[in-house]
Amino acid sequence: MRFGFTTGSCAAAAAKAAAYMLLGGRKKEDITIETPKGIPFHAILEDIQREEEWVRCAVVKDGGDDPDVTTGAFVYATVSYGTGEGILIDGGAGVGRVTRPGLDQPVGNAAINSVPRQMIQKEVGEVCHFFDYQGALKVLIEVPQGEEIAKQTFNPRLGIVGGISILGTSGVVEPMSAQALLDTIRVELNQKKEEGTTIVAISPGNYGLDFMRETYGFDLDKSVKCSNFIGQTIDMVRELGFQKVLLTGHIGKMIKVSGGIMNTHSKEGDCRMELIAAAAIRAGASTSLLQAILDCISTEDAMNRIQKENLLEPVMEQVMEKIADHLNHRAMGSVQIECMVYSNEIGLLGKTKGAQSLLEELKKQQEENV
Repeated sequence: MRFGFTTGSCAAAAAKAAAYMLLGGRKKEDITIETPKGIPFHAILEDIQREEEWVRCAVVKDGGDDPDVTTGAFVYATVSYGTGEGILIDGGAGVGRVTRPGLDQPVGNAAINSVPRQMIQKEVGEVCHFFDYQGALKVLIEVPQGEEIAKQTFNPRLGIVGGISILGTSGVVEPMSAQALLDTIRVELNQKKEEGTTIVAISPGNYGLDFMRETYGFDLDKSVKCSNFIGQTIDMVRELGFQKVLLTGHIGKMIKVSGGIMNTHSKEGDCRMELIAAAAIRAGASTSLLQAILDCISTEDAMNRIQKENLLEPVMEQVMEKIADHLNHRAMGSVQIECMVYSNEIGLLGKTKGAQSLLEELKKQQEENV
């Protein structure tokens, strides 16, 4: 599979090229930088603008075979003369600005992460050395499409306003998005920890958003979205020292947790109907109901069939008991972990013993942080 290059690599390449043209006085059509991974990035320069005091050019982001929303974006660098010494890096239009603690950059800084900053310093510094330039340079990174692109990212949730982040630790985009998701989950959890919270809500996604808001007055959108990585998110919660966690989720994913499946992606394992049937057996279901459950395509259908047989409560008691066992085992007894499970059609299906009181604590915490 074909790898691509990060926004950090694009910014560093554009900055190096702009510095070269400013100090050397000659136009360049392309530039090569060395990524932290050791793979060279040969970039073609776009939209070159040259004046006596500054040069601006762009590199187009290419995500390779694992493209994200930034693929195709123009990452610009404007390099101009400064006063004093050193290389000053900042973000302009379309580059986000940090407004909340707990991120790679302090509040107030442009959301240009540490490694991209180091790359820009290194590449522009090499150009200064090549031309024996001892003065200061200002590097402004911009992404004209960045503000619109950012609406499709986690940046608004993280308190990064006005655009995208300039990211990358290796400089290379490898065709694997799982690690990027895990990194984002850790950032969100760490941010909540930095804000002083000891209780955290996690959820695979926004299924049940309206239900939780209308029934319990709880804004599920403010929970940390763990996607399919329930087990690894619990590991992070434990490592970061949270005291309590509430997991809320749709039966389609939560039933897998009742079987100890902590990565709920379908490719990792599926036995939803078998697990529901197992709980139904313990609740005294008839053979005909068990056969009907095993023939269901969706968990919603299975729950509806169970409800019609007046077995929903005893079945979900079995399910919630198993979920609690597996979650507590994963948390290694160091975190109070509670769970609420719902369906789109029925609403609340089940909850662990301490879930309601923990939900009230979370609601109070949300109100205090407004």
